Amino acid sequence: MKQKHGSKNRNALKHKMASVFSENIQMLPMDLQGILLDDLVTAFENRLSVLNRAQYNVKLEMVESVECETVQA
Repeated sequence: MKQKHGSKNRNALKHKMASVFSENIQMLPMDLQGILLDDLVTAFENRLSVLNRAQYNVKLEMVESVECETVQA
């Protein structure tokens, strides 16, 4: 799998998440904490990638007027 983000940036993000979630994950063994943090970083990077792609695919179309109808069921 191609790594889009540098390992230095990824490790920095992992350390920041560890700091933010430290109270929530402290009951887990250290190895599971590392796995969870790695998963969180991966999910975060993937979400950013999807949102960035979606941002470029959005096309706005302006209309001059809109007519509305009310439909009763």
